[in-house]
Amino acid sequence: MPNSPIPTIPSFRTGMGYDVHKLVEGRDLFLGGIRIDHTLGLLGHSDADVLIHAICDALLGAANMRDIGYHFPDTSADTLDMDSKVILRKTVDLIATKGYRVGNIDATVCAERPKINPHIPAMRKCLAEIIGCDEDAVSIKATTSERMGFVGREEGMAAYAVCLIVK
Repeated sequence: MPNSPIPTIPSFRTGMGYDVHKLVEGRDLFLGGIRIDHTLGLLGHSDADVLIHAICDALLGAANMRDIGYHFPDTSADTLDMDSKVILRKTVDLIATKGYRVGNIDATVCAERPKINPHIPAMRKCLAEIIGCDEDAVSIKATTSERMGFVGREEGMAAYAVCLIVK
């Protein structure tokens, strides 16, 4: 049937992100867009929110739009000390240029201290507001590395994220 319309099929894509930052004295600790009281903070060109950075990489990867360093380079004065919530908002806007919106995010923060679980509700609320989605679409989990590796020695934190984006 040459004149029949082609049905529009939604496009679903997945992405995976990973980030790591060193823990240092003299910096505030930001995770999931909120400030958490701790004796150490994460070192980075921006505010070093390891969770948001992993989420941004997952979203950009799902949309086949390279990575966070490509769009927000750590060599640029424009991104120096940038609030990662701004990076996330701009990332959501970037994937929207290709017609995508966030379906859901599932992320894990790897840290020995501080305890992350008490802060998860506030992080989910913050991230959902930035993304423009329901809080139920944002899953955050926390784990330790059982005192092994750089996370276990409390030299840094890591975060993993996977996402689904929908066209």
